[in-house]
Parts: sequence; structure tokens; C-alpha cells
Amino acid sequence: MSNTEQATSVSVIIPTYNRAHLIGRALHSLANQTYKDFEVVIVDDASTDDTEAYIRGFSDLLNIQYVRHEKNKGEAAARNSGIRAARSEYVAFLDSDDEFVPEKLEKQMAVFQSQSPMLGVVYTNMREISKDGNTRIWECPTLMPEDGLVYEKALNYGVYHIGIGSSMVRKACFERAGFFDERLSYHVDLDFFIRLSKFYCFYHIKEPLLNYYITGDSNRWNNPALFESKKLILEKYFDDIKKDPDSLSQHYYMIGRFLIKCISFNEGRPYLIKAAIAYPYNLRRLAFVISTLFGERFFRSSRTLLRKLKIVKQ
Repeated sequence: MSNTEQATSVSVIIPTYNRAHLIGRALHSLANQTYKDFEVVIVDDASTDDTEAYIRGFSDLLNIQYVRHEKNKGEAAARNSGIRAARSEYVAFLDSDDEFVPEKLEKQMAVFQSQSPMLGVVYTNMREISKDGNTRIWECPTLMPEDGLVYEKALNYGVYHIGIGSSMVRKACFERAGFFDERLSYHVDLDFFIRLSKFYCFYHIKEPLLNYYITGDSNRWNNPALFESKKLILEKYFDDIKKDPDSLSQHYYMIGRFLIKCISFNEGRPYLIKAAIAYPYNLRRLAFVISTLFGERFFRSSRTLLRKLKIVKQ
């Protein structure tokens, strides 16, 4: 693996933990890129398998920097270590079980080269691939340079569902907007994009240039740590969020809906009531809140009807 100083245009950062059996897919997709001026920064978050030995087999195919944590620090810390080690003007992120389509880096670099320095991130749609091989296109929200700075929209989940794995970011953005928040277990990318939106513009390529594989625990999004992450994001930006009652309502609603679905009906309902009080004019949210007022049994039985009427989502 290369440790020599070599200037490149793009640093592709791959955080990994015990993924020796999967990371080959990601590395092969990088070897097949049509754009060749990049380095690969692999951040091994204290793996206990043979990840390092496996990676060495790609040293003839790719310009690889290998960074190892002696203790497992989590997703955000691994990405931050990769950013600090990156030697390029642009950084892209690839999870160790996913893959780029061959033209991804080329198409994103072409956009950056045609735009002003105010452009901070170029992101794409994604192709989600389930364990049984079924696929669906994950269409990200569309934000373009002509929209200007979209901080207010971002505060209202306007940058939600932009995948960090589909994104290429100007490295200078991290100096101004800050690195990934290592306190967060979930929504690390959402939090970063909110901060980024205050200073830089976004560009959406409406093609699925990342293959996103569902390989982890299907119950990971039922984790109570997700509640703590949602709550921390609300606390971080509360002074700005509260200026828009609709945004404040949306945050309360997202927290309450998650708690009711995954943790506790009684813990979630107070947040939904706060959502209705903050902004009672969103009929979809209001219908969901009203359905909780008659008790858990009524709520559970009414959800199927509300979904059929497309008043609430799954």
C-alpha cells in the first residue's frame, strides 16, 4: 500500500470495520472507474479480522492510504480521520459494502469543473439492492446551484435522504462547515448537510451512480440511539428551527413518529402533540396526531386505513 505523497484530484474515503469479506466489492468498483486521478483512503476502525491483509492485495490496482484506529470510534470518527488524511481538493465517500458505478467520479468532477467555488457538494441518486437481489432507485431531493443557499430548507429536512455515499464534497467545505459530529450515532450525513447548506450550494445528478447494498441488521433503524440523534439535531439548531413553526413541527413529528413506531406509544405521543401545537396546518401530520388521541389500540387499527388514504406514510 502506498504511503508516498502523491497529488490527486479526489480522495475516496472508505471507513471499514470487520468487512474483509465485503470490501472487495467497493475496491473493485474503484479500480473500474473511468476517472483515474484519485487516491483511496481506507480507515480501518479497529477491525479484528484480516481486513488489512486483504486490502494489500489491491496495492497494484489502486493508490491506497491505510489508516488504522487502535480503538473502535464509529462512523463519524472514521470519516473524519479519512478527511484529515486526504491529499486531494475533493473527497468522496464509499461504504465498504457498496460500490460506485464506473462513471461516478468522472461525472461528478465534470460538474465541479463547470461550476463556481460556491458549489460544495455534487450528489447522485442511488440504486438500493436488498439481500434477495431486489432493486429500487433511491431518488434524492433535488437541490441545484440556482437555488442558492438552502439553509432554511435544510432545517426542515430538505437535505434528508441525500446519501453521503453518493456525494463528492469540496474538501474546503469541512474547514468552514466543520467535520462530522462524532456525538451522533445516526443522521451523521443529515447533520453535516444542514451545516454545509449555510455556506455552499448543492448539485443533484439525477442518475443512480451508487449501488447501495442492504447488508446490515434490518432492525438497526429501530435503535433507541436514533431517538437521541434526532433529539440532538433538534437541540443543535433549535434557535434557527423555531423561527419557522412548520420546521419545528416537522422535527417534533419525526421524533414522535419514530418513538411510537419503534420504542413506546406513550413516549411518542407528547412529541406529536407538540408538533400539532407548533403548526396545526399540515393536514397529514395533524391526521396522524389525532389518530393517537384515542389510545394505542385505536391508533394501531387506524394506521392501515390512513396509509391507504395516503394520509400517513409507512
